Amino acid sequence: MAVSSMQAISVIGLMDYIDEVINVLGESGVFHPDEVSEFFKSPKNFTRLQTKNIYAEPLTNLKASLNQTKLEFELADTSDYNPGFDELEESAAQISAEVDRLCEQYQLAQSKLDDAKNDLKNVSRFIGLDVSAEKLLKMKYIDARFGRIPKDSIPKLEAYKDNKYVDFAVCSEDKTHCWGVYFAPKECAAEIDRIFDGLFFERYDVVNSSKTPSEKVDILVKEMPGLEMNVRDAKNELDDYIGGNKAQITRVLSKLEELYLFAGIRAKALQYNNSFIIVGWVPSENKKELKHRLKKIKSVEVEFSDARNEMDKHPPVKLKNCFLARPFEMYTEMYGVPEYTEMDPTLFVAITYIIIFGIMFADLGQGLCLSLFGLLIWKLKKMKIGKILFPCGLSSAVFGTLFGSVFGFENLLDPMYRALGFKDKLIDVNSQTGEIILLSILLGVVLLITAMFLNVYSSLKQKNPGRALFNQSGLAGIVFYGSTVFGLAAEIFLNIHVMTLPYVLGLIVLPFILIFFSEPLTDLINGETDWQPESWGGYIVEHLFESIEVLLSYVTNTMSFLRVGAFVLVHAGMMLVVFVLAETAGGFGYCIILVLGNVLVMALEALLVAIQALRLEYYEMFSRFYSGEGKPFEPVKLITD
Repeated sequence: MAVSSMQAISVIGLMDYIDEVINVLGESGVFHPDEVSEFFKSPKNFTRLQTKNIYAEPLTNLKASLNQTKLEFELADTSDYNPGFDELEESAAQISAEVDRLCEQYQLAQSKLDDAKNDLKNVSRFIGLDVSAEKLLKMKYIDARFGRIPKDSIPKLEAYKDNKYVDFAVCSEDKTHCWGVYFAPKECAAEIDRIFDGLFFERYDVVNSSKTPSEKVDILVKEMPGLEMNVRDAKNELDDYIGGNKAQITRVLSKLEELYLFAGIRAKALQYNNSFIIVGWVPSENKKELKHRLKKIKSVEVEFSDARNEMDKHPPVKLKNCFLARPFEMYTEMYGVPEYTEMDPTLFVAITYIIIFGIMFADLGQGLCLSLFGLLIWKLKKMKIGKILFPCGLSSAVFGTLFGSVFGFENLLDPMYRALGFKDKLIDVNSQTGEIILLSILLGVVLLITAMFLNVYSSLKQKNPGRALFNQSGLAGIVFYGSTVFGLAAEIFLNIHVMTLPYVLGLIVLPFILIFFSEPLTDLINGETDWQPESWGGYIVEHLFESIEVLLSYVTNTMSFLRVGAFVLVHAGMMLVVFVLAETAGGFGYCIILVLGNVLVMALEALLVAIQALRLEYYEMFSRFYSGEGKPFEPVKLITD
């Protein structure tokens, strides 16, 4: 549970060598640039080197052109490719122009083919006509309307049989509509159109042609192979260009991406006369190598300083965890990275999340399936959540073994228990409901006290002894909460009289008073000169209401862990429903429902348990010891495959 040690770096040199410095810093992949103003209080005589990223336009244009191909171009190492800006811009422009030309040629051919297919589809609807659409549309005294009408509307035409112009000539039909044409004298066209609109007539444009629909269809059918050939030729020409020049395209694209990123370093650099200054952060393990590379550049001076001596500059945080905890860094980062001197909670999250998940989703068979699913989506899809589901599934299998549940079968492991010398399963969900609820509360108490101890550790690490002693999650909070829970448990469940007057006054009332006055006491212990509130009376009145909130937080945080026991019971209940449905179906249906039921329960419960376990981490435990207000370490780095 730690963060990587960081070093503040300051690089000063002559302007003639700034590009070399930026390349070294960028290629290192470990340099996090920062604002010079964060390191120097009054850089009045400094000026910005660059306000515009000159690589943005050629990179954007090249990406836009390549996106038309719908192909992926993986970035590559271009350390051996160092063209000037003009040469790089020209290469990118040439590639963009050629790709645009070939894509336009392909799109034009495809458009012509699509138009022909659309014409063929539309004209085929009217293949029953023995006259060209062009002649009908050009009639001087009569208007022709081509389109379709719902089949349900055809009988309704009988209502207009007295109007000789209300007639519809059907050319073809599909499942729901009749396709055809109606005619109307020009002086009556508006009235006839209103009638057909009421019958849900939909007009369709018909290609003007001097041919009949049948003749037009024959022509289009003959043209289709040629149009398809044009599309294939255009596509092949585009593919040939991309295939033959992919290496150069990748080099240019990668170099532009790299220089675009490196320009971010230049944007933060400042100039003073003929010199420049660049500041930032690097991990301590990379200090020696980076210093060695920078020292090779003429005129350059490099200074390093441990981040612990530069806390006012807010060092960035790089999480550093073991293989078990590393996948859970995703959860930590979702909440917020720790401050540089704050404890990294990732290992704590990994251990507690896996345990809580396993208890709430306790099933040997389903747990192993979930673990296998997590492994597959990580290996095949590189999904980060897969590396979390894998240990969580194993935890579910372990607790499923303790609870005796295998794909919902509650008695399948009974022979194993008897072989091991047990009379029955260790925990019977169906008959030990009360014990499960009490154990879930006990788990919550243990985890909350653990979170409070972590707060004490983190506060001391951040040199805040006042918070470690008097905070509601400090030593005073631990004594108050622990003594209250132990006293009530002893009185109610063990029939031991613990809540004596000295016990209550010394271990409950006194710690609560210390929590009540935690703000002035914390400032006093931390050496603040202005530790007293402006008005003690005002402080007491204000914190009376806050004290109620503090008390409620202890209760609600503890009660939240009831959901752990509740999900144990929910799992058993959901599988009971599956078995009832399966037994009702009987025969082959029994197997089908049992399999589908397990899949449904697995998917639904895994999702709900994952969310609820994460909620317990964030709201019940993180709130006790963790702020997550740090600045993430974001080095300038080109991601290549």
